[in-house]
Amino acid sequence: MLEERALDPALHDRADFRCGVPELDDYLHRFAVQHSQKGVSTVHVLVETDQPGLILGYYTLSAAQVDVLQLSEADRKRLPRYPVPCFRMGRLACRTDQRGQGLGKLLMGCAVDRCLQARKQVAAFALIVDAKNGEAKTFYEHYGFTPCADSPMTLYLPLG
Repeated sequence: MLEERALDPALHDRADFRCGVPELDDYLHRFAVQHSQKGVSTVHVLVETDQPGLILGYYTLSAAQVDVLQLSEADRKRLPRYPVPCFRMGRLACRTDQRGQGLGKLLMGCAVDRCLQARKQVAAFALIVDAKNGEAKTFYEHYGFTPCADSPMTLYLPLG
C-alpha cells in the first residue's frame, strides 16, 4: 500500500533516489532536510508501507504569491488588484524505475489535497508550479493548470 509521509532523514533513503533529473535528485540528496528544518519548504515522500525507507517519489510545498496580472482574465475579475497568496509546489519527482505507474498524478493529487486542507487555516488562491521543461508543462496542463501570462513555464491551479 502506498503512503505519503513527511520526509524523515532517519527513515527515508534519500541517497538511493534517482528520477533522471540531476537537479531534482541533488535537491533531495543535499538540501531537502535543511529546507524542511529551516521552514523554507515541506518535503513529502511517497513510500510503500512494507518498504518505508524506499522513496518512490516526492514533492515540496512552500508559501508563495502571484501578481494578479499573471492570471487569466477570468480569474483576475474576482480578485483584488495586488499579489494574491498561493502555495508553490517547487519540486515533483518520481523514481525512474517507477515511471508510467501514475505516481506523478498521485503525488500531485496529494499536494493539491494538502493545500486544500491548509487553505482552511491559511488563505491561498492557487497552487503554483514551475515546469522544468515542455514535457512537465504538458503534464500540468493536462491536470488543469494554466500558464501565467508573462511566464508560460510557471503555471497555476485555482484551489477554489
